[in-house]
Amino acid sequence: MSGDRRTGGELVAGVDEAGRGPLCGPVVAAAVILDPARPIEGLADSKRLSERRRDRLAESIKQHALCWAVAEASVAEIDSLNILQATMLAMQRAVEALSPRPHLVRVDGNRCPALTMPSEAIVKGDATVVEISAASILAKTARDALLVELDLQHPEYGFARHKGYPTAAHLAALRRHGVIACYRRSFGPVRVLLDEQGSMFCSGPST
Repeated sequence: MSGDRRTGGELVAGVDEAGRGPLCGPVVAAAVILDPARPIEGLADSKRLSERRRDRLAESIKQHALCWAVAEASVAEIDSLNILQATMLAMQRAVEALSPRPHLVRVDGNRCPALTMPSEAIVKGDATVVEISAASILAKTARDALLVELDLQHPEYGFARHKGYPTAAHLAALRRHGVIACYRRSFGPVRVLLDEQGSMFCSGPST
């Protein structure tokens, strides 16, 4: 895994997102510039870490990184722009919030958001570039915390367990309790349910 935080003396930021696939909640992005004088052991793709390990590493990143930022694109923005463009917007917001500003941005995946500094997309970068690994951990823990909070408000949906992903239990709860404000109405399962409910409401009794 690459440990370079600077390229020719320049500051390098890693960027990653969490929450593209779920049916509800914002998409979250994080940007991190690590401090070479304060290395963090154990950075890895957030999906390969236990929840406890992710939480511990997130605290270490916040304490020891040169700078970091977490940003979101809302459910309304996801439905208006589409999930890809909303993800790019969240990433852009995270990078813009960094201080000091990076000279180079490395982004997990195969495309970069529109930025004012050079950037490069790295497929599977969350497993190979420590800056991106750090960003993936912050994005994942921040979004999970949002879903735990949402679960306290609406425990009948089970958000703390499935984190918004379309599991069988989640889809059953969604059908049972209906679509509430946190859901992405442009996503297939939600849109289908809304269409079904609309058809039932409009059909009325047969004559």
